[in-house]
Amino acid sequence: MKKIIAYPFILLVRFYQVAISPFTPSTCRYSPTCSHYAIEALQKHGFFLGSWLALKRIFKCHPWGGSGYDPVP
Repeated sequence: MKKIIAYPFILLVRFYQVAISPFTPSTCRYSPTCSHYAIEALQKHGFFLGSWLALKRIFKCHPWGGSGYDPVP
C-alpha cells in the first residue's frame, strides 16, 4: 500500500530528472544525487518517511553543508 501512495511522487522526481535537471548545472554535493536519493527513499520507506528523508537531504545540499557518499538508511 505504501508503494502505491509513493508512486505518483516518484513520477514527479523522474519528470524532474528528465525535463528539468538536464537544463540546470550539476550542483549536488552528494552521491547518490538528491533526486536518486529521493526515489530510493520513497521506494524503500514509502511516502511519509521517504519524503521526510528526501527533504532533509535536499536541505543539507548547499555550499556549507556536507558532501560525499550518503546512502538511504
